[in-house]
Amino acid sequence: MINKLVVQNLKHRPVRTLLSICAISIEVTMILTLVGVSRGMVEESKRRASGVGADVWVRPPNSSLLSFSSASMPEKLVDFFAQQPHITIATGSVNYGAGLMESVSGVDLDKFGRMSGGFRFLEGGPIQKQDDIMVDERFAAQRNLHAGERLTLWNREWHVSGIFESGKLARIILPTKTVQEISGASGRLSQIFLKVDKPENLNKVIADLKANPALQGYPIYSVEEWTSLFSVNNVPGLRPFIAVVITLAVTVGFLVVFLSMYTAVLERTREIGILKALGATPGYILGILLRETAVLGALGAALGIVLTFGTRWMVNTFAGPSLTQTIVTDWWPITTGIALAGALLGTLYPGWKAIRQDALEALQYE
Repeated sequence: MINKLVVQNLKHRPVRTLLSICAISIEVTMILTLVGVSRGMVEESKRRASGVGADVWVRPPNSSLLSFSSASMPEKLVDFFAQQPHITIATGSVNYGAGLMESVSGVDLDKFGRMSGGFRFLEGGPIQKQDDIMVDERFAAQRNLHAGERLTLWNREWHVSGIFESGKLARIILPTKTVQEISGASGRLSQIFLKVDKPENLNKVIADLKANPALQGYPIYSVEEWTSLFSVNNVPGLRPFIAVVITLAVTVGFLVVFLSMYTAVLERTREIGILKALGATPGYILGILLRETAVLGALGAALGIVLTFGTRWMVNTFAGPSLTQTIVTDWWPITTGIALAGALLGTLYPGWKAIRQDALEALQYE
């Protein structure tokens, strides 16, 4: 009986009901989109790092996770590493910005190919000429590029020699010397990759390198250790930013539900008076309001979850190749709980006002 009354109350005011559901869905969509983009970027970076095929990563001193490290490592370190026991391949890359949140990687194509297994080309092929450039499929799709076409970067015209399958370093690849020339970092690298002859020698190689006085201050990781660092918690400032957005989203949902339920209580003053005159208890009346809110919250959360599939398509299609959104199913119950909690909190004062109304005064309300 109560559930039927709740449904009828919501259907009686369709516009307000729809607006409340939409507001809660926006709250849920904001949270899931932000978390999905954050996790998508971290997972994409992790996938690219794993695709290098190295066993050991050497980073510049004082470098941070996920940063486009400046080229501060002497290139001669590559030869030094190559001479160390159990290291079969040593090579490096130099990073340089290629637009907002995008970068190019300069690599020794021969050594990098032997270490990673090479690039898998979907169109065209490897760099052959001085003005050739390689881009991955995601970058090509964003720019509507095909092999053989021209690309303008850093006020220079480049010939797209090939489009490769994403998953190795940056989305744009050039030879090391070319990027060093463009960035003014001659003889410098951003990171160095090492390949070890046998897996059982990996720990010994890392321990020996860390103990070498010439390498003091250089972070040296196994690939497993390095990729394990890729998480939202390890990206500086990202977790507080997520907390701020979630707080704003919950505040919006709270205010909308508060206003909706407060208006509903005013509109139904006489109805509440009649219920009280018929013997309805304060708990009965509060239960009706809370159930209405729970229905609004559940429908809003469901709609918000559905909308994240749309935001994922929009982010992955229009936001640029550097941004990737994933569907974070483990956050569905979390955001649903957040939405319901905020909505129920927004009902407390209107509910308190409803149960405190005097039956006679409510019946006289115009």
